[in-house]
Amino acid sequence: MIDDTRYRSYLEALLAGERNACRHIVLQLRDAGVPLQTLYIDLFQRSLYEIGSLWEQNRISVAVEHMATAITEYLMAVLYPTLFIPKPNDRSIIVSCVANEYHQIGGKMVADILETRGWSTYFLGANTPLADLLTMVQEKRPDWVALSLSVYFNMPHLERAIEALRGLDGPFRILVGGQAFRWAEEAFSKRYPEIRVCMSLNDIDRLEMD
Repeated sequence: MIDDTRYRSYLEALLAGERNACRHIVLQLRDAGVPLQTLYIDLFQRSLYEIGSLWEQNRISVAVEHMATAITEYLMAVLYPTLFIPKPNDRSIIVSCVANEYHQIGGKMVADILETRGWSTYFLGANTPLADLLTMVQEKRPDWVALSLSVYFNMPHLERAIEALRGLDGPFRILVGGQAFRWAEEAFSKRYPEIRVCMSLNDIDRLEMD
């Protein structure tokens, strides 16, 4: 758990675009033994959710929101070389944003956390064309396919991806997540009861129980 004082210092630096100050805080926490998942959830996810809320309230600009996202991606890249990658297990996952979805950071966090647990992860990134996603699924034959959706109005792209994935042979299961499900989770779960909805990075802990 990251104390609120440290979190607020980080958030202020992030909103101000002070990348080096953010990096200093993150490295201090890492060197103090704070686990990667805690950094991702209690610092990165929490701050980006709060910044998203500030943008929705017109309290910050799109430029500030984009700047904060870019700094967070930079900090994830700083941390990545220090990750401990254990001996691979027999589980695999493809993580992708749906077509027309450009917010990739949540999916990257999912892939990173599972990689530190020995999963074979294939992160396809933002705005992945559906045909290319399907080809990758057929080639890799993963246990799970995770689809990220941040913008609610891109829901039709997600639904098309789900229907196409259902047409493929394979035992894989589907996981979805992202900010869009703050509004869509209940209706989505009623329509697709067999699909796992990940409302937070904490939810991915349950994947290893299935």
